[in-house]
Amino acid sequence: MTALQNLKINGERLWDSLMEMAKIGATPKGGVCRLALTDLDKQGRDLFVQWCKDAGCTIRVDKMGNIFARREGRNPALPPIVTGSHLDSQPTGGRFDGVYGVLAGLEVIRTLNDLNYETEAPVEVAVWTNEEGSRFAPAMVSSGVFAGVFDLDYGLSRKDQDGRTMGEELERIGYSGPDDASHAAHPVGAYFEAHIEQGPILEAEDKTIGVVTDAQGQRWYEVTFTGVESHAGPTPMNRRKDALLGAARVVDAVNRIGLKHAPTACATVGMMTVYPNSRNVIPGNVFFTIDFRHPSDDVLAEMDREMRAEVDRIAAEIGLDCQLEQIFYYKPVKFEESCVAAVRKGVEEGGFSVRDMVSGAGHDACYLARVAPAGMIFVPCIDGISHNEVEDAKPEWIAAGCEVLLHAMLQKANETAKATPEPAE
Repeated sequence: MTALQNLKINGERLWDSLMEMAKIGATPKGGVCRLALTDLDKQGRDLFVQWCKDAGCTIRVDKMGNIFARREGRNPALPPIVTGSHLDSQPTGGRFDGVYGVLAGLEVIRTLNDLNYETEAPVEVAVWTNEEGSRFAPAMVSSGVFAGVFDLDYGLSRKDQDGRTMGEELERIGYSGPDDASHAAHPVGAYFEAHIEQGPILEAEDKTIGVVTDAQGQRWYEVTFTGVESHAGPTPMNRRKDALLGAARVVDAVNRIGLKHAPTACATVGMMTVYPNSRNVIPGNVFFTIDFRHPSDDVLAEMDREMRAEVDRIAAEIGLDCQLEQIFYYKPVKFEESCVAAVRKGVEEGGFSVRDMVSGAGHDACYLARVAPAGMIFVPCIDGISHNEVEDAKPEWIAAGCEVLLHAMLQKANETAKATPEPAE
């Protein structure tokens, strides 16, 4: 068996695979648009599955469309060491968000094949359906079903803006698998996820690897203000029930709440729909979203209380009806110590510069951490830009993260063999 310190991934092959996948849904500005369960998402899935079959993997697809590509180990009875991420993108997404974690996993398998390296436990690469949540809310719904956060009926019933459900679209593109979507039917020995940082810290500090120790908790809300649409000319200012005015004041309040709990809080209004959206009609209905994030669950709860009080106050002052629903919540995540240590060991093997990090974004690893030991690896992205067509990364960063992933996965995949005593002579 090849010594661990001598194992190197093929960075050029990984980069070429990323660029080939980026052709599917390519946008004029150099990004990608592969919304979950569209025809373009199907093309990306089909390409990944074919690459995995070419690498000798067996393929399993569950009822949420999650894909598991398996390379068998010496002891197939052991739960697999899994890595992965997602292939779906934002409407104006980049070439690395999500897909890097998937194809880094494939490169790990290709490298093991090149070296004829046999792991003790099986190794798998997972593609999680609808991580972004941009077509079907909430985000990470399929890894959430896998982890038991949501039930299967809830996941399959999520609708896009046109009323199409995830279940219907999975059937349409041919990825409604027969297998149970629960982790109970597919135990995981450990889970790792490689990802671009989606922020500026690593590049600014000239660090190649971020060892992710924790992830922020999140709360997502949907809010609808209903007033009275009326003519913009004859209606006096003091008699208006302007739903957009109420929404604007909430946007300011959300921003103030985020600043109050700085520097680790994030507070965003990212989506808004105004009705009737006419230049000379006072808006009578506004739908908008709120996104709160913080690494402390207590602070998240305080932000929630402050926001609800502000929304109630603003609606009452203007005379608006209000509907407010929290549609998504998970507590801050602390990644498992042995997985974090395996990532650190991988960094040491590669000799890369490193810092510890807390993830500000949600990832499938945050749900997997509920049912298996889990860890994450960050690499820099240029100017910290993500969820944007100009999202970019350097090939050497991409290769370094994959090399760390390889070593971390192998450490976990071979732990059982090390722990098993040699038979007596």
